[in-house]
Amino acid sequence: MPDAFPALATLAISAFTSATLLPGTSEAVLVALQLANTAPPWLLIATASFANVAGSCVNWFMGRFMAHYAGRRWFPVSEAQIERAQRWYGRYGWPSLFASWVPVVGDPLTVIAGFLRTPFWLFLGVVAFAKTARYATLIWLMGMV
Repeated sequence: MPDAFPALATLAISAFTSATLLPGTSEAVLVALQLANTAPPWLLIATASFANVAGSCVNWFMGRFMAHYAGRRWFPVSEAQIERAQRWYGRYGWPSLFASWVPVVGDPLTVIAGFLRTPFWLFLGVVAFAKTARYATLIWLMGMV
């Protein structure tokens, strides 16, 4: 197995950006590295999960500290959008964070969780479980093909 550090760093960067509102393709990078047998599957899963959860934590903190500025003219989210997010999150609550791994939906969901003050440790546990399960399932499915 060649030196895996550059490949793992690439995976970490991709997973981190995939979890933020920036575009990323962590699943494709994970699959490519697994197919190339770059590192043991557990290390690929751990690297992708850690970086992806870290990106989600950045989202949570952005939401948490952006709430202070809600209602200002320059704030990027309207009052109507905030009310809609509050109603939706109020209906489903913190269990909706199990969908944090879903592309497009998951990133804003992690920002909303911070904005609506979901306790950080609850957020971290649910998001870490969901995102690790996604990567582990992907590696497991690759083994079945």
